[in-house]
Amino acid sequence: MPKAFKRSLTISGHRTSLSLEPEFWAVLKTAAQEERKSLAALVAEIDRGRGERNLSSALRVWVLNRLMRN
Repeated sequence: MPKAFKRSLTISGHRTSLSLEPEFWAVLKTAAQEERKSLAALVAEIDRGRGERNLSSALRVWVLNRLMRN
């Protein structure tokens, strides 16, 4: 099973590190390219709508919802 790995991004003016499995990073990167925005911009957008979830969890749920739509 692939290990999660950390990536540091600047979101809303502050640096944060996120740990996700490579498959999630791949879907997020593809989605950002398709939407013509940076990975940081996409993550910031997801961050603004995450509610009480931690950011890594919100990103996984966002990826799941995106894949279920397609």
